[in-house]
This record gives sequence, C-alpha cells and structure tokens, in this order.
Amino acid sequence: MAESSVIVINAQQKIASTEIETSAIRAQGAGGQNVNKVSSAIHLRFDVRNSSLTNDAKALIISKRHHLLTEDGVIVIKSQNARSQEKNRALAIERLRLVLAQLLVVSKTRKATKPTKASKLRRLDGKNRTSSKKNLRGKVSVD
Repeated sequence: MAESSVIVINAQQKIASTEIETSAIRAQGAGGQNVNKVSSAIHLRFDVRNSSLTNDAKALIISKRHHLLTEDGVIVIKSQNARSQEKNRALAIERLRLVLAQLLVVSKTRKATKPTKASKLRRLDGKNRTSSKKNLRGKVSVD
C-alpha cells in the first residue's frame, strides 16, 4: 500500500494512510514453523483525536462505546488471519474502514408513541382469555 494513499470511509470522511500506525508482530496459534519465524500479524492503531476527521465526526466516534476503541480514543485492530503480512495489513485497514463507517452512522431518535385503542382492547381480551383458562384449572368441588 502506498504511503500517501487515502482511505475513503464514507462520502464525507476520508483519512490518509499516514495517520494509521501499523506494526508487524508474530501471530498466535497454530501454524508450525512459519508462525515462529515470520512476523506476519499486523497490529494497527488509529488515534481518532489526532486524526484529520472533522470535529463532529471525532465527537460522534468517541461518544459511542465500541470494543476496539480505547479510553484514549485509539482504535486498536489486530489482524492475523492471512499468512502474508501484506494481506493482513489490507485486512486490518478494511476492518478499520468498516468500524469507522459503522461508528459514523447517526441513529434516528425514537419518537414516543401511544398504543391505539384497538391494541389495548386486544391486549385486555387476551388477558381475560388467559385468566378464564387458568380459573378452570382450579379444584373441582363435588356436592
């Protein structure tokens, strides 16, 4: 990946690849000798507060709680799925793009609504049917 490339998150937001800090580390898990000799996993760090995103976008990202976002406002991603370092770097950058796009979505505010009269009647009718069904389960008196 070129040093001066731009990563497009959505139509309004873009970040430069120079803002992303990547380091190669050894992958965990099974893999034989290759996993012991080659640092093919990628550890990606993206500091949201010191990025070129707009202030509104930064505030929106930091306000949301995501498991990849630290308290310092840094997104940390580890990619070790592929065997090659280049493929893991590409996977990590794509994951960062998807996470940022997900965090930048503004959710619609919920409007409080009242139940209709018909839905209230249906609910009460169902409760009455259940109540009468359970009343029939009582003891039988023999006179």
